[in-house]
Amino acid sequence: MSKIEPGPPFTELFDLAAERLGGAVLYANDDFFAPKENLLKASKPVWIEDKYTDRGKWMDGWESRRRRTPGFDWCILKLGLPGLVRGFLVDTSYFTGNYPERCSVEGCAADVSVPLAQLTSDQHLWQAILPESALRGDTRNFLEVDSGLRATHLRFRIFPDGGVARLRVHGEVLPDWSRILAAQSEMDLAAVEHGTRAVTSSDRHYGNPNHLLLPGASTHMGDGWETKRRRGPGYDWCVLKLGAPGTIRRIEVQTTHYKGNFPESCSLETCHAPGITDDAFATALGVAGNAPTGAGVPLDWRELLPRSPVQADSRLLFEKELRAAGQATHVRFNIFPDGGVARLRLWGVTKGPA
Repeated sequence: MSKIEPGPPFTELFDLAAERLGGAVLYANDDFFAPKENLLKASKPVWIEDKYTDRGKWMDGWESRRRRTPGFDWCILKLGLPGLVRGFLVDTSYFTGNYPERCSVEGCAADVSVPLAQLTSDQHLWQAILPESALRGDTRNFLEVDSGLRATHLRFRIFPDGGVARLRVHGEVLPDWSRILAAQSEMDLAAVEHGTRAVTSSDRHYGNPNHLLLPGASTHMGDGWETKRRRGPGYDWCVLKLGAPGTIRRIEVQTTHYKGNFPESCSLETCHAPGITDDAFATALGVAGNAPTGAGVPLDWRELLPRSPVQADSRLLFEKELRAAGQATHVRFNIFPDGGVARLRLWGVTKGPA
């Protein structure tokens, strides 16, 4: 099996359009050859040599018919989580003579109940996120953007027609805190839907630490954070930035599917560093011997969960073990010495962003 080369840094961010987060393709002006819903499928695109439909060659993507008039083809997506888009992956795998020449993306911030008729109206206001950009066929096209728009919906345009296998929309989650706080008092402060994300980690060889924050149970061993086997002293760790400062009351560690590669134990520390940038935080954290040192700008780490045993393929709850640590903006989750964790839930309270 060939290994897919990693993408640029923005691909480490969440895919805001992922189906598992609630993303959906609401409408396409033309999907004659291949349905629009394929764009957001979680699986990698595939090629089946002799597979045809009554409309032509079966393709694992969204494909419009050959355009015979001026214009372009387009579709509208609802993001699973609202956010700030940092980059796109426009995957044209297996589209060799039928891929679009260019693409662009526009966005808008709309209410969750906005009718489709409004989004497809010529009067609806869309703002540019990605200008018209060249695409290559049978390629994973990475397109970085610098947009300040908080988007809930996107309009993806292809020029003039053709097929795209997959679309990924990587960015930072920007929740609607007024809606969240009105609906609940205690919540999972580590949930991606509340804006939490991984800042840095000691190792992510088998899985991104952002997987810890995904909703629902993990689906397989690759759907968690897993480090490579440690051959020297030390331990592995990841740092998470909470979507809003909060006080953690309970911790849940899930090792689902990790049976021969779960950590021996874990611990969790918190710090309160409002306003610090990710780069400044990573610099302040410092690393020596693959363990965080706090070198540089001092960070006031406080132990919330002392080192505690972990079990295989289990759901572990920690409450009585927790120590008073106050309000946190960041947490450092440590696993000893290495291994895999499926999900991390940090139940607590917040007043929303400062």
